[in-house]
Amino acid sequence: MITFLLSILLLLAGYFVYGKIVEKYLDVDPSRQTPAYAKADGVDFQPMSTWKVFVIQFLNIAGLGPIFGAVSGAAFGPAAYIWIVVGCIFMGAVHDFFAGMMSIHTGGMNMPEVTAKYLGKRMKGFMNFVVAFLLMAVGVSFVIGPAGLMQNLTSIDKEIWLYIIFGYYILATLLPVDKIIGSIYPFMGAILLFMAFGVGVMLIVGDINGTHEIMELTPAVLKNWHSNPEQNMIIPMMFIVISCGAISGFHATQSPMMARCLKNERHARPVFYGAMIAEGIVAMIWATAAISYFGGPDGLNAAMSDTGTMVNGVLVKNAQAADIVDMICKSWLGKVGAVIAILGVVICPITSGDTAFRSLRLSVADFLKYDQKPIVKRLVVCLPIFVAAFFFCKVDFSTAWSYLGIANQILASLVLWTGAAYLINKGRSHWMCSIPATFLTFICVCFLMVAPLGFGLAPIVGYIAGAAVAIPAFAFCVVKGRRRMVLQP
Repeated sequence: MITFLLSILLLLAGYFVYGKIVEKYLDVDPSRQTPAYAKADGVDFQPMSTWKVFVIQFLNIAGLGPIFGAVSGAAFGPAAYIWIVVGCIFMGAVHDFFAGMMSIHTGGMNMPEVTAKYLGKRMKGFMNFVVAFLLMAVGVSFVIGPAGLMQNLTSIDKEIWLYIIFGYYILATLLPVDKIIGSIYPFMGAILLFMAFGVGVMLIVGDINGTHEIMELTPAVLKNWHSNPEQNMIIPMMFIVISCGAISGFHATQSPMMARCLKNERHARPVFYGAMIAEGIVAMIWATAAISYFGGPDGLNAAMSDTGTMVNGVLVKNAQAADIVDMICKSWLGKVGAVIAILGVVICPITSGDTAFRSLRLSVADFLKYDQKPIVKRLVVCLPIFVAAFFFCKVDFSTAWSYLGIANQILASLVLWTGAAYLINKGRSHWMCSIPATFLTFICVCFLMVAPLGFGLAPIVGYIAGAAVAIPAFAFCVVKGRRRMVLQP
């Protein structure tokens, strides 16, 4: 229990201590007019109350990401705890904070536009491609998944649910941000937080009364517990599997959307850094719960394999993340948990899917310099997106999800390099962005080299290739930073 409670406290401390340090580097000015007022259009640029912006940001970036990713990542063992805590404080929250503030300082620009400003126009095209690919993958994944689950729950054909979910997505993408997203998201956010809080409380209660034991982090348990360690090395695989809850590039597509609704810059840290810390806490709860529920990482791995394991007198095998979430909620939270599990597993992904498509609309519109105030023009941009998405829905869910992970972290590394360039441009120390960017670049290149969906090469090749790309990028950043510091008056 000590490891679990200490991890939660460290995440909270990260917000109050390191978050404050990051804030000083971002030129937060409460007297400066935000894009919500400067460019108010009643559609995307629209002032909203801070608590509502926080909840929307949290649900946009969270959804099921910190649940499914943490549950799957827990198969690697307690090493996941370190990545969630350290990654969230020093990488993920910094990434989200910079994405939001850089957007505010550039009039509410999306990340490709921001990247062009600080890394050059050549990088803009690549960023646009990565963003479009990621948002489409997220949107499609969160159509296929919920539609399949709803078919199982209702016996209504999956195709019908695809049309229903797409219908909702079109409305959420077209209508002003406060009409659907601003109205229902606070309730969905409350469900997600309640589910995490309930599971967290039962974790502690169960450990106290001896129902289950929370695994402590010690040197002896810091090893790869995965059932297939040859193909699932901690480096780089765990850092890709656990993205939401530690660092996720998808967040950089969502932060600019909320940057267009923020009333005052002094609220940026609670919204951007704070929402990520909240997500990290959710991920920590679910990673710990998954390990504890099955009596340790070995039991969790057995439950997700053909081997299987006995839980409460029932053989559990070939379990997916959704199955594990469902079992934990029903077992620990009773009838209420069963309802929450259904709402969480089915509806929460939809709340990430709709904002993914909305962000894609905004990205395409920004690229084309196409005004989005008239609904007809919003429709012109939306229709091709949804037609393409519908055909992509014929792709298997697992395939779409596999590519989502690496696209996620590639985008995150690009955003961190943009943040480093932003700091260099201001004549300030770039370490808080450049060091995480270097690490994540190494992880991404290494993954592409060794992963089955990449080149499938030997791990040593991946490590060398990762270092060969990441280290020169860091060195270049250091040189540029020193030159800029010299040129500063």
